[in-house]
Amino acid sequence: MSGGGTAPVVTARYVEHGMGMPISLALRGRHASDEEGRAAWDAVMAELRAADRMFSTYRADSVISRLGRGEVALADCPAEVAEVLALGEAAERDTGGAFAVRRCRPDGSVVLDPSGVVKGWAAERAAGALHALEGTDFCLSAGGDLVCRTLDPEAPPWRIGIEHPHDPLRLIAVVPVATGAVATSGSAHRGGHVVDARTGRVPEGIASVTVVAASLTVADIDATAAYALGRDAVRWLGTRPGRTGLVVWADGSAEPVRGGGTPVPAGG
Repeated sequence: MSGGGTAPVVTARYVEHGMGMPISLALRGRHASDEEGRAAWDAVMAELRAADRMFSTYRADSVISRLGRGEVALADCPAEVAEVLALGEAAERDTGGAFAVRRCRPDGSVVLDPSGVVKGWAAERAAGALHALEGTDFCLSAGGDLVCRTLDPEAPPWRIGIEHPHDPLRLIAVVPVATGAVATSGSAHRGGHVVDARTGRVPEGIASVTVVAASLTVADIDATAAYALGRDAVRWLGTRPGRTGLVVWADGSAEPVRGGGTPVPAGG
């Protein structure tokens, strides 16, 4: 913010690695680079590290890994585990099973993996420390999924670049977001890590899905769910109220969608 239009905007940037991905933060305003701002950044990273200890499927000692192996019961886990699983189960119902937190291996065993929920959910929780900063705007990115706040309606929005899924050096769109969240799901960086749980296969015909919503938890889940639905992504995402989306097909063409069944005009 500009302090009434007379003082220059102070923006500070912080970057660290956590949960197996880059975490970055831009702060502008009163506490952008002071002790309070740095303490809030430390609190963000502490929250994300706690989420990693709880939910990482790459850590044998995480709560979710132990739950998946049957070493602990859900009732014995922190309440956050039940919360995340409930979000995933709701998405499974909403997508007819395309999104799932439990998937079957070829040998018939079941893997418990709520990764499609955790990143956005954890980043949104971590942003609680940033909401407490008075007079300070923020944009927190967790592996490219972002949650932003702008307090002054006269201040410029955050400009969020959407990476082209076929060329990471190009942007396919730039989305201005004052306060809200943006999440993208696709195969550009991690290959076929998102599958249609009904078939166990990577969805065909689709390259990426970006969702803009008020909540990063919602945006992240819906981006992953729509991507898992493949060719049905636009139809499904168009039924989601309060969301705006951009679906990029395998041939590189892009189709904007507005939740509630209203298509977004080209360039809109």
